[in-house]
Amino acid sequence: MIRDPASESAIDLAARRLERALALLEQRLGETRGRGGPESGGLFDQDRARLAAALDESRARERALAAAGAEASAALGWAIAEIREVLEADAAVPDDPAPEASDGTETPDPMIRED
Repeated sequence: MIRDPASESAIDLAARRLERALALLEQRLGETRGRGGPESGGLFDQDRARLAAALDESRARERALAAAGAEASAALGWAIAEIREVLEADAAVPDDPAPEASDGTETPDPMIRED
């Protein structure tokens, strides 16, 4: 059946152009797949393998960083406990005033010069 271009609407013309473009696109995609053959699928597999390796590497680094963080946290906890012990021991010792001389006067500090 031959169509008269004058009797077709703009929508009909646009639909036919779209159908031709889709057919051409499908044809070219088929040719591309045919030319690529197994190696085009191989490229995707290589890329997938590369990405999987990068993901594995990132996860291993994450585990290593988590372990280092746990070690640092433990070391800080130990240091805090040690500092607290020293501070508590220091607080338990009463401040010793300067010793007095037998006559009731203070004994001079040998580190202070009285010139």
